[in-house]
Amino acid sequence: MSTLQMAIADGMTITKRNALKIRRAPDLLGGVILLPIVFVLLFTYVFGSMITLPGISYAEYLLPGIFVMTITTSAQITGYTLTQDLQKGIFDRFRTLPMSPSAVLTGQTVADLIMNVTSIFTMAVVGLVAGWRIHSSPLEAALGFLMLLLFAYAFSWVTATVALALRTPEVFNNIATLVSLPLVFLSNAFVDSTRLPGPLKPIAEWNPVSTLVQAARELFGNTSPAVPAPSAWPLQHAVPVSLLWSVVLLAVFAPLATRLYKKAVSQ
Repeated sequence: MSTLQMAIADGMTITKRNALKIRRAPDLLGGVILLPIVFVLLFTYVFGSMITLPGISYAEYLLPGIFVMTITTSAQITGYTLTQDLQKGIFDRFRTLPMSPSAVLTGQTVADLIMNVTSIFTMAVVGLVAGWRIHSSPLEAALGFLMLLLFAYAFSWVTATVALALRTPEVFNNIATLVSLPLVFLSNAFVDSTRLPGPLKPIAEWNPVSTLVQAARELFGNTSPAVPAPSAWPLQHAVPVSLLWSVVLLAVFAPLATRLYKKAVSQ
């Protein structure tokens, strides 16, 4: 068996192992299925009763933001699981087996990608019940979902890198929360970024989360000519810039996470 074939086979084995672990963990299942339902219903009916937008319902404006918020916060599961495996010594056991060094990280990130597919599907179904609609072509809608999953996969490598650098679940959770919450709320996920005051407006406009949300809205047809067009360059070219962000994150953090993993298991 070639090195590539071994890496793929080992990665599939680790993916199956992590997928089974998610299925058997009620807390993780809650994050995959129940939390997205709560997010959609809570934000739609609480914020939607107070926020009005010209030419578009708030449910249609909101859902792409909820999609992005969920995949961003769900990526923390990648890092948290890796720190747990580090503390339990599972990596030391993997090191004694004839397996590809990259299998652990690829298996973890692919398993989390499967989890994100489940989350997005759940949110889409609940969103349709709550009033969200897709007004674009099937091809554009499919590209919107694929783009969300690509960013989710790329962001999983970011959290894997941070987790392997910090190595403890408690510290990782604190740092990840401190980073992810401002990243999501200082964006256009819930309100029009042009309404933000002072320096918050350029921060939100150049936030990669805002770019992804805008791209999803465009691909799902959840925009309105009555809403002021964004003036920032990333938001004016949201789809290609979002794809570029995903490629850059993968190119930077996948090799970095692999290097940190090899360092962790060699000690």
